[in-house]
Amino acid sequence: MTQKELLARVTVDPTICSGKPYIRGTRIAIAIILDALAHGLSPAEIVDHYPCLETDDVHAAVAFATELAEKNGGMAIVGHDYLKYFYHPL
Repeated sequence: MTQKELLARVTVDPTICSGKPYIRGTRIAIAIILDALAHGLSPAEIVDHYPCLETDDVHAAVAFATELAEKNGGMAIVGHDYLKYFYHPL
């Protein structure tokens, strides 16, 4: 799956997930997926826990975080027990 296809899985709607980015067709916020990865869960374990997700949705969450860090002035902070992302519009 291309980066563009992965990013198409992510959407933002101010009336869903308090306007936070989430996986389309679900109410699973990107931050929840990133937090699960930071806690050591594998993509397969995340999909097992959230059956509405597909493995490509987990990849989409990482692709979204990467886009923030690379293009939009975002910063990814990874620690032993958390992963947060911050969005700073230019």
